[in-house]
Amino acid sequence: MNRPSDWIISTFCRLCTGATAAATLLLVGFLIVRGIGTLHTRLFFGETPWVQAVTGRQPIFEGIWPALCGTVLLVLLSAAVSIPIGTASGIYLSEYASRRTRSLLGFAVDVLAGTPSIVMGLFGFTLVLFLRRTLFPDARTGLSVAALCIALLILPYVIRTTQAALQAIPHSVRMIGPSLGFTRWQNVRHILVPSASRGILSGSILAIGRAAEDTAVILLTGAVARAGLPGSLWDKFEALPFHIYYLAAEHRTSLELDQAFGTSLVLLCLTGTLFMTASFIRRRLERRWSTK
Repeated sequence: MNRPSDWIISTFCRLCTGATAAATLLLVGFLIVRGIGTLHTRLFFGETPWVQAVTGRQPIFEGIWPALCGTVLLVLLSAAVSIPIGTASGIYLSEYASRRTRSLLGFAVDVLAGTPSIVMGLFGFTLVLFLRRTLFPDARTGLSVAALCIALLILPYVIRTTQAALQAIPHSVRMIGPSLGFTRWQNVRHILVPSASRGILSGSILAIGRAAEDTAVILLTGAVARAGLPGSLWDKFEALPFHIYYLAAEHRTSLELDQAFGTSLVLLCLTGTLFMTASFIRRRLERRWSTK
């Protein structure tokens, strides 16, 4: 028989879920209403012909194509750094570290997770100043420095989700490898990691979304307005979050503000595309591991 307290708690949980869904739909609907009218080739390429803009033959002065490319590069670079290191660190903390080491390193990971993004941006800017005065006089902020700082910002999410996914594996599954004569590494590689793949890849997907939307870090580590397409990893770059911030703060006409809403809608679509791509890769890997 259900008690009244159970009904109250379940009703409260349903209301909270509904409120979250309603807030999400309200936000997305607001962005669609304000930004859908600006979604055309001029928003992306300005007055530059799109073929010349995509191939980099002509600069783009009014479009968001350089910011879109800069955001994609930033996400790919930061994910390429943080996901392998974070996954390996999570495996170490879960399967190899002693209790004392796990406690100390876990505290360091929690401190890193609680670091505000503006502090991480200041760290990257200070790092460039230090390198300029010591080892590399030509060091400057750019795409590589921003990607490194973003990677440090999302690293704790990957570590903790990997560690939690591995620790949630039942003891019966953990004993499959040793019962077959596997070494510890063989058990981790062939049994534990495939069993925890859903949680590990879900953490990676969340980290990718976090990398795409941050503004404070790139504000201090290389993002500038009208930078164009970056020619190398050391060049200045544009990014969609910074472009939105710039238009919202410096707009002179209502048309420019509407372009900020359109850019926000593009960023939302880009993030959704990254999520769907990562989810597709996750399902393929799960299917591949399950057939082994």
